Amino acid sequence: MPSSPDYRDSGLEFPADFLFGAATASYQIEGAVREDGRGPSIWDTFSHTPGKVWNGDTGDVADDHYNRLDSDLDLMQQLGLEAYRFSIAWPRIQPTGSGAANLRGLDFYSRLVDGLVARGIRPIATLYHWDLPQALEDVGGWTNRDTSYRFAEYAAITGEALGDRVETWTTLNEPWCSAYLGYGSGVHAPGIMSGRAALAAVHHLNLAHGLAIPELRRAATNDPGMSVTLNLHVIRGDDSTSEEAIRRIDALANRAFTGPMLRGAYPADLLEDTATVTDWSFVRAGDLEAIHQPIDVLGVNYYSTVTVKMWDGKSPRANADGHQNVGGSPWPGSQNVEFVQQPGPYTDMGWNIAPDGLEELLVSLSEQFPGQPLMVTENGAAFPDEVVDGRVYDVERTDYLVRHFAAAHRAMQRGVDLRGYQVWSLFDNFEWGYGYSKRFGIIRVDYETQERTLKDSARWYSELIGTRTLPPSPVPPAD
Repeated sequence: MPSSPDYRDSGLEFPADFLFGAATASYQIEGAVREDGRGPSIWDTFSHTPGKVWNGDTGDVADDHYNRLDSDLDLMQQLGLEAYRFSIAWPRIQPTGSGAANLRGLDFYSRLVDGLVARGIRPIATLYHWDLPQALEDVGGWTNRDTSYRFAEYAAITGEALGDRVETWTTLNEPWCSAYLGYGSGVHAPGIMSGRAALAAVHHLNLAHGLAIPELRRAATNDPGMSVTLNLHVIRGDDSTSEEAIRRIDALANRAFTGPMLRGAYPADLLEDTATVTDWSFVRAGDLEAIHQPIDVLGVNYYSTVTVKMWDGKSPRANADGHQNVGGSPWPGSQNVEFVQQPGPYTDMGWNIAPDGLEELLVSLSEQFPGQPLMVTENGAAFPDEVVDGRVYDVERTDYLVRHFAAAHRAMQRGVDLRGYQVWSLFDNFEWGYGYSKRFGIIRVDYETQERTLKDSARWYSELIGTRTLPPSPVPPAD
């Protein structure tokens, strides 16, 4: 079947071992922030700080998944999910980020994993999706090297408790966001605005990843896969200065993580670009060897692209990098790069819709790191939804998914070793600084009643999983 120029393909067949699933994160869905011994996280503190989150929203209740576990698991089974990517809340396991395990917290995740296995759904567990125990932030958080060692201890505790059943362990989700949005721009918890702090956080997150993997391998008894998930940026140019701008942003956004994790070194140009920000003295002898751990799969989160050029220093600087601007910068050492507005259409987040960017990213990674298996660990879209006679006709979201699954399939046809695809998100949820104003879920959540409603995108996805053949988009393809 010929490919559609707009990626609205249909009838594409996925391999029998391709893993279809969906993803969530603990603080975004669990609620129950004070139940069963859970300690406060940086996101509890941040969301309760006036002016930090839209409408003053918090994750106190969220989707109340903690108290609705069994019925939510039944929904996953109803959809036919083959995998479920969830994250573990560190402050449920160690309320202050160190010390003995909180057994009630471990029990929740043990029941979650058992429930998945009983329903034939493979557990993919992420150790860190941004909810750092507040007690660790009080002594520096990810700017403090000791947090990396505390993370390794947390990995060991969790691995020993669940290491006979979890199929894939992911150390970190999107450390770019944790470091640059949390400690650079200040738009995410803990809300710090410091380029040096952001780069220190980059390194200590990388180190945490490297220290955790041996602990997980030691604790596991079922030969699980090891992974990390990165939100790698697809960066495009706008004018004759863009080559330099692309190089700079690629160093900060991508190679700051793939360099040490997959090659064992930070790129020299990254160190040069940031020399006025930090001397990188927080990198110690042996760190790079510790970080450079073999992984079984590289998780790839993709939503949109960015377009950059060098700023002339005179005209107003464009800053359409897809993130809120509260005064700090997530681009230390490269504030002379501007992010130009890209053509639409856009999702409700204001992000451009570019399925070709996903194909480009997967092919590029396959070429950069031959033999490294990949998995799409997040992809999805926020759109405003409307319930009509008990049904959500989310045409735009379904169309988005069609086009991005087609892009993934095209990458596989070009030789990319892509093992699976986890849709973001299973449920509508707390969307960080945007609170509950943005809906990514294929299952709608009524936040007042906690009623769940399968959207049309969920029905479409269930058909894809059941047939392993891409159903058509509700939007006709271009000629």
